[in-house]
Amino acid sequence: MSTDYRIGLVGKPSVGKSSFFNAATMNDVPEGAYPFTTIDPSVGEAYVRVECAAPEFDEECTPSVGYCDHGTRFVPTKLVDVAGLIPGAHEGNGLGNQFLTDLNETDVLVHVVDFSGETDLEGEPTEGHDPREDIAFLEEELDQWYLDVLEKGIGRYESGYTTEDDAIEEELAEQMSAFKTNEDEIKRLIRRIDVGFDPDEWEEADKLELAREIRTETKPMVIAANKMDTPEAQANYAEITSDPDYEHLTIVPCSAHAEKALKSADKAGVVDYRPGDADFEITGDISGEQEQGLEQIREFLSEYGATGVQAALETALFDVLGVTPVFPGGANGLGNERGEVLPDCYLIPPGSTAEDFAYSLHSDIGDGFLHAIDCRSNRQLGKEYEVEARDVLEVITTN
Repeated sequence: MSTDYRIGLVGKPSVGKSSFFNAATMNDVPEGAYPFTTIDPSVGEAYVRVECAAPEFDEECTPSVGYCDHGTRFVPTKLVDVAGLIPGAHEGNGLGNQFLTDLNETDVLVHVVDFSGETDLEGEPTEGHDPREDIAFLEEELDQWYLDVLEKGIGRYESGYTTEDDAIEEELAEQMSAFKTNEDEIKRLIRRIDVGFDPDEWEEADKLELAREIRTETKPMVIAANKMDTPEAQANYAEITSDPDYEHLTIVPCSAHAEKALKSADKAGVVDYRPGDADFEITGDISGEQEQGLEQIREFLSEYGATGVQAALETALFDVLGVTPVFPGGANGLGNERGEVLPDCYLIPPGSTAEDFAYSLHSDIGDGFLHAIDCRSNRQLGKEYEVEARDVLEVITTN
C-alpha cells in the first residue's frame, strides 16, 4: 500500500510517450505517430524500486501489492499518460483544456522529449529539430496556464471582491488551490522574486516570473531524453547536458523502445530481464536477427546503465519529490497477525513524522498514536521523529 502518488507523462505527439507509458506499465494503449493517439488520459500502474528490508531480518517478504524480486521491492505508483500537447494549449488549442485538467491531478511530471530531433513542435516528422525547443515550449505552455489563473486571482483582489483584510497571498492561494499550493508557499515565492505585496506595482514580467515560480514548485519536472539509442539523440544529449542554461533540469537518458523490447522478450521467456537492470540474459531460442537486435540493446545498456524508463520514474518520485518509502512492521518484528511479512511499503511525503506515518496507515491509528518502534533497533520513537527512507516502524496506538 502506498500514498497515491501520480506521475504525469507529458510531451508533444509522436515523441514516444505512449511507448514509454506501455513500457513502464506493459498495458496496451494504442500507439501511433499522429497527434492525440492518447485522447483520454490512460492511468496505468507502474513500479518504483525500493531495497526490501526483509533480508536484513533473515526473512522473506510477502507483498500484498507489487512484488519482490531478489531483494528488490517493486512498489506500485500511478502513471498518467496525458493527451498530446501542441502549442497554444493554454488557449484551448487541440486538447488543451483537457490536457491541463488531467495534468492538475498529477504530483510530478516526466516530460518525454524526442532527443533524436526527428519530430517538429507539432509532432510531425522532420530532421535536425532541436530538443531544446520542446523543453522550452512545454515550460512556456505551463507558465502561461499558471499565469492565466494567477491573473484571475489578481483581478478578484483588485476588484475589491474580497474583504479589505485579505492579503494578496490569500487571494492567490485560493485561486490557485487546484495546484496544491497554499498561502505560506505563495508568500515565500513572492518574497523570493522580491516584487512586494502590492499587485498594482507588478509588471507583466513580474506576474510571469511568479507564475513560473509557482509552477516549478507545484509541478516539478524530469526530462526523459527518449530515443537515446540513436546517434543523433546522443549528440544532442551531450550538447544539452553540457549547456549551463540547462543545469537546472534533471535529464534522464532513456530508450522506451529498448525497455518495451526487453519486457516483451522477458514475457515470452526469451530473456531474463528485471526492469531497471543494466544487463539481461538470453535464455530462449532466438533467430539471428533477434539476437542482433538484443545485442544492440545490450550495448545501449552498457553505455547508459539501464534503459532509463525505471530511472525516470524513480528520479521523479524519490529525487525530485523526495518521497520516503517506509515499511510498517508488526508486534513480532516484521509480521502481522495474518503471518504476512512486510506486506506493505508506503510511499509518504518528505519530512513526514512518525505520527504522520500513523495517519497514512489509518486515521484511527493516527488519532490513537502513542509512539512508534524502530524494528531494527527496538528503539521507541516519539511522534516528532522524522521518518527516514526504508525505516521499518511498528506503530503503537490506543485504537
